Amino acid sequence: MTNSSLNGSTRMPLAVWVLTLSAFAIGTAEFVIAGILLQVAKSVGISDGDAGNLITAYALAIVIGGPLLTLYLARFDRKRVLIGLMVLFTVGNLVSALTNDYGVLLLSRVVTGLAQGPFYGIGAVVATRMVAKDMAGRAVGQMFAGLTLANVLGVPAGAWIGNAYGWSTTFWAVAVLGLGSIAAIAAMVPHIAAEKVESVASQLGAFRNGRLWLSLIITVLGWTGFMTFYGYISPVAQYAAGLSADAVTALLVAVGAGLVAGNALGGRAADANLGKAQLGGVLAMIVALLIVGLSTAHAWSFVIASVVFGIASFANVPPMQMRVMRNAGKAPELAATANISAFNIANALGGIIGGYAVDHASIGASMVPFLAALVPVVGLVLLTLVERPGRVAAKLTV
Repeated sequence: MTNSSLNGSTRMPLAVWVLTLSAFAIGTAEFVIAGILLQVAKSVGISDGDAGNLITAYALAIVIGGPLLTLYLARFDRKRVLIGLMVLFTVGNLVSALTNDYGVLLLSRVVTGLAQGPFYGIGAVVATRMVAKDMAGRAVGQMFAGLTLANVLGVPAGAWIGNAYGWSTTFWAVAVLGLGSIAAIAAMVPHIAAEKVESVASQLGAFRNGRLWLSLIITVLGWTGFMTFYGYISPVAQYAAGLSADAVTALLVAVGAGLVAGNALGGRAADANLGKAQLGGVLAMIVALLIVGLSTAHAWSFVIASVVFGIASFANVPPMQMRVMRNAGKAPELAATANISAFNIANALGGIIGGYAVDHASIGASMVPFLAALVPVVGLVLLTLVERPGRVAAKLTV
């Protein structure tokens, strides 16, 4: 099955939906820790901040392992690569489900995280090869819809399972999703031979472009606020806003719906004007975080503000990805994976900032939203400079 065989068809192949399922499983594994963080900390006997290191470990595995694995795996049959990555993902979650040791749990999160960057980067290419050329963007969007749906369905469901049956059961459930994805890829995704790829040196040469580095830095700075708050939304909701554990599950559903809406809004905005879309998205997230911080005295206002935060934050994803892809040169897969790394550097920084706040009584959970807004302010300043014609961006091609 190739894009040439599908010219004239407007139907999305079932195999693309299989990639959506896989992205859903991976997205659930990445973010579900936000909903079970307090249960994990109590069960394992660690602080809430130490439990947040499970976010940081996962993110750093993507940052470091993703680009390296993509450089190596891009030369192989992509169906087998995707199956292998989902096997690695499933094994990592099985280990998480079977252990009660903090060190082993950290290691299992690293193993799981190693699969994410390459799967998203290579999977996006596979999605475009299964449709007509004029549907390539929709195919990629369909695959990544699994990530946003994970925040609407997977993360709240995982939190509910953790509250009802214990956090280990949450990881068992994610492993089952991984097994289902492996079976579905094996049955429905066609073999797509690796195309001629640029040499490693040629791919790495894309990073001589200063605009690419600038785009990646903007992703890191602009996105750090998301995981600073979202990664610790459970302690903020319970300790600062007074929500119950069951109410946090409902909150995650509502925020997840905001993420889906924001992703769609950001895509349309980026198509209309990339620069304005990214400036507006980062500014909106900063404002939303400040409103969240000011709303913790009233539960309903906190919930509404958190949903607005979800919309504003994920409206940044398409513009950030498009900015990197426009400066990718001859290495689109590597650049796309590098941007996944940039997102996860931001996630790691967010985990550290939020963890420090909740572990220090002098700061506390109520300050997390305000701290979350600080780093994106730096990103907004940089974006403002970049979008001024003839200034920073013009000087960065080397």
